[in-house]
Amino acid sequence: MKTPGEISKSQRVRNPRTAGMSVKDHLARVAEEKEHEQRLDTATAAFRRVIGAPGLLERFDADFGGLPPATAHHTPQAA
Repeated sequence: MKTPGEISKSQRVRNPRTAGMSVKDHLARVAEEKEHEQRLDTATAAFRRVIGAPGLLERFDADFGGLPPATAHHTPQAA
């Protein structure tokens, strides 16, 4: 009889990233990854709301001088 900590080969997840993990541990990792993705989605939405506010970029440019001028691609001229 197996002890609770022992896992049969058929119960192990067959995924190179989680090789040797129990199904329970694999599902816990997947749940953590999904929660992380949800937090990133929430943060991304908040960031987009903030940078999309009317006049924000203009105020930033006024306060901090804006972006540096675009550098032209320099093509060497034949001598």
